[in-house]
Amino acid sequence: MNNAMMYQNSRRKENCDTWRVGIYCRLSKDDELNGESASISNQRDILTNYCNSQGWQIVGVFQDDGYTGLNTERPDLQRLLQACEKGLVNLVITKDQSRLGRNHVQTGYLMEEFFPKHGVRYVALYDNVDTYAGDNEIAPFKNVLNEMYSRDISKKVHASYHLQATKGKFTGVVPPLGYLKDPDEKGHLLIDEETAPIVRKIFQWAVDGRGINYISRELERQKVPCPSWWHRKRGNRTYYTKWEQKDPENGKYVWDESYLKDLLRNPVYCGDMASQKRYYRFKIGSQGDKAPDEWITVEDTHEPIISRDTFELVQAKIRSRKRQNTTGEYSIFAGLLRCAECGGALTIRKTNSKDPREIYTCSTYIHKGKAHCSQHRVDADDLYDAVLSKIRECARIAVGGCEDMEERVRELCCEDELDHRDSIEKLAAKQKDRLESLDRLIARLYDDLISEKISEATFDKMLEKTQKEQSEIKQELVKNQKLLDAEEKLDAQSQQWAEDIGSYTDITELDANILNRLISKIVISEPQDDGSNNSHAVEMEIHFNLSPIPELGTIERGSSSIRYF
Repeated sequence: MNNAMMYQNSRRKENCDTWRVGIYCRLSKDDELNGESASISNQRDILTNYCNSQGWQIVGVFQDDGYTGLNTERPDLQRLLQACEKGLVNLVITKDQSRLGRNHVQTGYLMEEFFPKHGVRYVALYDNVDTYAGDNEIAPFKNVLNEMYSRDISKKVHASYHLQATKGKFTGVVPPLGYLKDPDEKGHLLIDEETAPIVRKIFQWAVDGRGINYISRELERQKVPCPSWWHRKRGNRTYYTKWEQKDPENGKYVWDESYLKDLLRNPVYCGDMASQKRYYRFKIGSQGDKAPDEWITVEDTHEPIISRDTFELVQAKIRSRKRQNTTGEYSIFAGLLRCAECGGALTIRKTNSKDPREIYTCSTYIHKGKAHCSQHRVDADDLYDAVLSKIRECARIAVGGCEDMEERVRELCCEDELDHRDSIEKLAAKQKDRLESLDRLIARLYDDLISEKISEATFDKMLEKTQKEQSEIKQELVKNQKLLDAEEKLDAQSQQWAEDIGSYTDITELDANILNRLISKIVISEPQDDGSNNSHAVEMEIHFNLSPIPELGTIERGSSSIRYF
């Protein structure tokens, strides 16, 4: 038995009533390769028996089964850390350090900062690590070795996935809608006769020229459950969509458009296996989608749900449905318009009247109907005129440097805020002066100690007190400096915004480049029926790039005029 364990045993009787233990167990898929010795039940039994032998009180057992140790985003680990913060747990024990984590930075933070800060003792039983004993010099090196081990395992696992992908094997966790995993052949898919008809119906709608919006709404109208419902039924997932959370009874019938787009583009339904669709980086995970020509695709690996001709026909129809305006160009407001109610984009379309006009409408309303959002309709010409007028107005204010600009400054920084900034600057100056004084005081203490004017005990006491004050002042100074830096950045952004927009005082036309240079987003709200003559005016909020506050206004429907607040 090593010194740490001997020390621990010698203190057991003295502390058996004080240690409130949180047992933590973790098992990832990589660890399953080690067999039963690494299992959750094995870890739990070993640690429970050890705590009982020490006479410690077990507050709870926290276990994350199937979670990687490369980050701390694990549900039961977070519950354990919260218990530590609340003082419910003051001793955390794991079988070894790798159970706590394999990311040496995050694990080191927990062991060296988080646990000591909250008065929590940490024991890694099989690694002979006990922070109560204080003999843990080897612990940081173990954290690094644990991460190196995880990196090596990650390379091997992804090499194995890549090899399986080239053989046309399914390497995902959840099979695509319409398929089941073959219980007799690993990596092979079988048709799911219960959900395959849904897939065939979706492709048939696409062949008939129906768009994603129609398909989504028709599935909802026919009360066809969405994929997450089927995954829960099969025991594959426990996830609920935002629509299911919002409306538990009917939300399961709402299909996500992006899912439908991916489904219609997935060659798995014509019998081909496409894998390695996303970029991956160690410790970070997936980093974006690859282009289809970068996928690993193997043809005829399983029974198709639809014919190859049907799949190719749908791909051609998808490519042909890309929308443009009458001049063959995309809307200059593309990507800028947002619905104030649901946050969705506003998309352009034409009215069905005798004299068709271009209007912008909430995409959620178009896709899912009025049950999920309202129309938020804006006439394209009215919006164009309103934004053009607001840009001119802001440009004239920026260039004029007159009373209007002073009013803007007062809106951004009232007198109280300016006084507050001045007080922070004065306080920061005093804090810097005090730190310099403390540095000189510490130098004098060393001189007095060397010349034996003060005893070593007095020196240690005064040094500790002085350094504590230094640490507190430095923390406060950092906070104050961040506040000042943020305000300076705001001033610089405001100045840059004034310079950018100032050149547009006489602008007569808008284009996409101008809009994207000046504006980050335009939020459109439905009109409020307040009984006035202006109840049909659509409210808009223009967020300029670098501008500290949004510009507010209303758009009169059908009049190409604007009224500002």
